[in-house]
Amino acid sequence: MNSQVENIHPQYEKILSKGEKERLLQQRGKVVWLTGLSGAGKTTIANLLELELYKRGFVTQILDGDIIRSGINNNLGFSVDEREENIRRVAEVSKLLVHCGIICLNSFISPTKEIRDKAKKIIGEKNFIEVFVNTSLAVCEQRDVKGLYKKAREGKIKNFTGIDSPYEKPENPDLILNSDNMTIEESVDKCIEYLLPIISYKE
Repeated sequence: MNSQVENIHPQYEKILSKGEKERLLQQRGKVVWLTGLSGAGKTTIANLLELELYKRGFVTQILDGDIIRSGINNNLGFSVDEREENIRRVAEVSKLLVHCGIICLNSFISPTKEIRDKAKKIIGEKNFIEVFVNTSLAVCEQRDVKGLYKKAREGKIKNFTGIDSPYEKPENPDLILNSDNMTIEESVDKCIEYLLPIISYKE
C-alpha cells in the first residue's frame, strides 16, 4: 500500500531543480518586469529586447496585457481587484517559467508599489528585475496609438492610469529607461548591457 502511495505522490526531491534546467539552457531564469504608463514603450522595448537576446542565444517569453488578457485572464475586467488578480496570475505563470530557466519579459503598467511588490514576492526577489520605463504623460498622450488617452479624457474609459487613476513611480527600480530622451534602440541597448551579466550562465 505504501509503495502504491509513493508512486502516486512522487517525492519533491525527484523533480529537476531550477539550476539543472538553467544548466541545460545555459542561462539564468529571470523576470524582467517593465512598468510604466500606457504608451510608455514597454511592449516595443520588450519585443526588440527579445530579438536581441535571441540573437545571443537566450530563450525568452514575452508576457504582456494583450497576450495574457486574450487567454488565461480573459475573464478579468479592469476594476482594482481584477487588475490585482491579473498581476497575481501573471506572477504565478512567470514563477513557473523562471523555474524552467526561461527569461520572462513582462510588460505591464502595474501602477502601484503594492501590486509590484506582490509580484516580486511571488516570483522571488532574486529573480525579479524591475525596469521603469520613465515616459512623461505628455509624451504618452502624443503617442496614443490606440486612442485610449483621448477616450479617457472624454470620460469614455474610467479608472485609466495617469488620467483618473494614479501611477506610483518605482522608488528603487533596478533600471530606469528615460524614454522621453532616449530612442527605443538606446533603451534596448541599456537593457542588454544591464542584463547580460545577470542572465549569462556561470557554474
